[in-house]
Amino acid sequence: MSTSGNRGEFIEKVVQIRRCAAVVKGGRRFSFSAIVVIGDGRGRVGWGYGKANEVPPSVEKANKDGSRKLIAISLSEGSIPHTIEGRFGASHVILVPARPGTGVIAGSAVRAVCEAVGIRDILTKSFGSPNPANLVKATIKALESLRSRHEVERLRGVSLT
Repeated sequence: MSTSGNRGEFIEKVVQIRRCAAVVKGGRRFSFSAIVVIGDGRGRVGWGYGKANEVPPSVEKANKDGSRKLIAISLSEGSIPHTIEGRFGASHVILVPARPGTGVIAGSAVRAVCEAVGIRDILTKSFGSPNPANLVKATIKALESLRSRHEVERLRGVSLT
């Protein structure tokens, strides 16, 4: 499930809403948890998790949590600088840069992260567990470890030509 909304300058995408039931004397009491990806579309992204007795408050809590955990990603011309892999739990994601005009070729959880961060052209493949929460975390972990050409040159102290 993936819906989006704009809160000011941020792109918010609901990746998953889960319903939990607690059996009590009068029947079942339901609670909801939400996983949301939030980004500014210009290289910053984060994910949040919120729980509440209704869906809208759980999404609000997740948005608030995600905006606290924003990280900066190095992008190059609407794509990523190089191929990268990310793992979280049993989920494994490979992100490959693509030429302009390709679009975002990804499943729903990975697509939400890529669109929120502002990537317009990318190829992705996910392996292992299809759990949306783990796919979001693996994607963000992969994006965190991206390095631009200038960063690599600076860190190594050499010129890459």
